[in-house]
Amino acid sequence: MTLKNGGKYRKPPTLRIIMNVAIGSLGIVLTLAACLTGSLSIIAGQKQSRQRLRTVGAKYAWLALGGMALSTFAMQRALITRDFSVKYVAEHGSSLTPPLYNVATMWSALEGSILLWGLVLAGYLAIVAKKFSSRLSDPMVSWALVTIFIVTAFFSLMMLGPANPFESFDPPQGYDGPGPNPLLQNHILVAFHPPILYLGYVGFTVPFAFAIAALVTGRLGEGWLLITRRWTLFSWACLTFGIILGAWWAYDVLGWGGYWGWDPVENASLLPWLTGTAFLHSVLVQERRGLLRVWNLSLICSTFLLTILGTFITRSGIIASVHAFSEGGVGPWLLWFFSAVLLLVLILIFWRGDQLRSQGGIDSALSREGAFLANNLAFGAFAFVILLGTIFPLIVEATQNRQISVGAPYFEKMSMPIGFVILFLMAIAPTLPWRKAGAELLRDRVEWPAWGGALSLVLAVLVGARGFIPLLGFAFAGFAGTSAIRHLTLSVRRNRVRGFVGRSNGGMIVHLGVVLLSLGLIASSSYVSQASYTLEPAETVKFDGSEITYVSAEQIIYSNRIQEKVKIRVDGNILQPSVERFTASGQLVPSPTTKTSTSEDIQIALLDPPELDDQSIVIQITKQPLLVWIWIGGFVMLLGSALSAVPSRKRKEISTTSSGSQEQKEEMGR
Repeated sequence: MTLKNGGKYRKPPTLRIIMNVAIGSLGIVLTLAACLTGSLSIIAGQKQSRQRLRTVGAKYAWLALGGMALSTFAMQRALITRDFSVKYVAEHGSSLTPPLYNVATMWSALEGSILLWGLVLAGYLAIVAKKFSSRLSDPMVSWALVTIFIVTAFFSLMMLGPANPFESFDPPQGYDGPGPNPLLQNHILVAFHPPILYLGYVGFTVPFAFAIAALVTGRLGEGWLLITRRWTLFSWACLTFGIILGAWWAYDVLGWGGYWGWDPVENASLLPWLTGTAFLHSVLVQERRGLLRVWNLSLICSTFLLTILGTFITRSGIIASVHAFSEGGVGPWLLWFFSAVLLLVLILIFWRGDQLRSQGGIDSALSREGAFLANNLAFGAFAFVILLGTIFPLIVEATQNRQISVGAPYFEKMSMPIGFVILFLMAIAPTLPWRKAGAELLRDRVEWPAWGGALSLVLAVLVGARGFIPLLGFAFAGFAGTSAIRHLTLSVRRNRVRGFVGRSNGGMIVHLGVVLLSLGLIASSSYVSQASYTLEPAETVKFDGSEITYVSAEQIIYSNRIQEKVKIRVDGNILQPSVERFTASGQLVPSPTTKTSTSEDIQIALLDPPELDDQSIVIQITKQPLLVWIWIGGFVMLLGSALSAVPSRKRKEISTTSSGSQEQKEEMGR
């Protein structure tokens, strides 16, 4: 509609607020109300032994999911239609943002990321309610649902408070927002990395909820572990994949030739992965021997607590990070919630202390359970080292009112020996029997993995690898890899194709992925070469055996940015690094390009683009051997996780029975 003076008709702001702000806020209110009503109904049904109340209470999970879906729809509608009456859209949206990144803008900043968190959490809540709808009379299931309801209610309440994504805004005529951070607008992984990471991060709420339920009900045996095994595995796999995608994104976007910088926000995602990995190994001991009950409860509760702590670190604004969100008021809320959950866990564990005592202990250090315990201690030490380095600057600032930083040298120095220990244990553990290993048996099972480690060392030397530390790493990686291959070979001989599926066999494939990833990490970090050059058109330089030629330059104008692109010939291949200046913010963002092969990566970043009166450029060249095996290893780990979730034939047959012997139950847990 056009006015007589030629201007365009503008809807009253109140109408736009009703369409997006009010509907989005309504969705959050519905979620909060559903969580409170559902949890109270289940608690009342549990206390009064009324199944109908429990059933009705569980159905509120779908209303909670519906509320979050409604809010997500309202936010996406506001972003797509550029409704600047929504403050979040006004601060982070723009008419110049491409469609894909426009959708991803929802999780590019504080309030929208919490909304995504709430959506994923409500999704898990609804799935759990559906999965266990026939078992609501079981107090463990009821209390687990109550726990997830309460966690979802907290995040809903936070979205009505300091993390409100639907605050209203009255934009002036012709207003256009700045768009999301330019670093979040130039790579497709920004659309996938955060949601997948959240599936893992948030997914650990489910096993945590059943752990709390086990403590509340006093059913502290292996039942809650069997219930949550696949939930834990799925969350761990998503978190693993999310971390790998994040490293890939950093490598392709940031232009510094690296993939992991020990950034506090990177560390925040790594911490629950470490404790979650320890938990996945530790539960095997409890299922088989009934040991480590306190340890397992502590591990899964710690994993959930670390997701909350990571959220606090990421979204409180207390740290400076390329990944960190802007400062907001969520910090105190998350800190209080973290403290309350920690206190609750400690009280429950103390309350059930007598029931948590294991009957017996580990018979020998040279046993599978002994190796798993050592593995857990290594992962625990790894997590402590990372946590200490991450929060230590905060402690110093709070106590001494001065700022310090803990850089990569600390993390690399402290984590490297722990990583070697983990590789060694990965090789030893699969070869050990339960309870106790004899010297002859151990020697027979370790022989081939040891030869594999020795062969890896020899091959590394033959191809030119030097240095004690990386050579030691290659030897341990070969040791662990051969151990996994030995296990899989024996399994395939017995079971043919089914020798690749099941917890144990899938776990060995995960181990192979870890070995490949470790090889990539060791080689790319130990033998990296990097240099910067100023080049004139048609000039050629030699770098580490490669011939680099500056071919040409061009400028490309897009709707939201201006791209300065150059063509560089690298050993006959054309690479096109660029620098992009985003129109709204004026920020310069490098876009490096990489020549990848199975043996090495050559990445070129454009540091200084050409100008009208000066066509010279400054480029940075980074060469790293075997780096592609980091990504290959990550995908192999994901494949192994999927195969681990497939039950073996024996497990499948046993699980169809309503009861069985203790031996059968132990077999089900393998």
